[in-house]
Amino acid sequence: MTPGSSDNGGTGEFGTMMRNRLIESRLTPNGISMTGLVLNAVAAGLVLQRLFVFAGFAFIIGSIMDTLDGRYSRMSGKGSPFGAFLDSTLDRIEEGIVLTAIAVYFAAVGDQTAVAACMLAVLLSLMVSYTRARAEALGVECKVGIATRPVRVVILSAGLLFAKGAGIADFELLAPAVYVLVALSFVTTVQRISHVRTALNS
Repeated sequence: MTPGSSDNGGTGEFGTMMRNRLIESRLTPNGISMTGLVLNAVAAGLVLQRLFVFAGFAFIIGSIMDTLDGRYSRMSGKGSPFGAFLDSTLDRIEEGIVLTAIAVYFAAVGDQTAVAACMLAVLLSLMVSYTRARAEALGVECKVGIATRPVRVVILSAGLLFAKGAGIADFELLAPAVYVLVALSFVTTVQRISHVRTALNS
């Protein structure tokens, strides 16, 4: 088999063709980022309507868009410093609005502990991102820690899809998902602080 050939029925060539067409299209990384924002706003609205399964799917698709914009930016060469800034900023907004909507839901059902946990989850998710940004500003790569953005998305998606009363199954995972987010985000923040301290003192 010659280099670059494939025994998968030409799917490699098809993938390359589709990638080239995508790059040549008018689609921009910022457009993908804004689509992710809209979908996460829709997810927050669905949470307020207690349509948790639909909210979960909207959140998942919106979060996938968040991961695609950076990859598409690198692949297409259409990225810009402002685009990278916008991407990071919108990521924080999107996670925050969904968790805020969940907090409103918990307040409506009288679960004050879960409301407080949502507030902590927002704060600590910001700290996870902030510690990495500040570390990289100091010249230290800081991707350590368990509660990365994809992990947080998976946890919160599971909570939405399995919310009691309007989820896929008749058991409650939304509040536990928020509690897990708080715990893992706290641990990750500590891990990153420790990592940066070690790196700067070495």
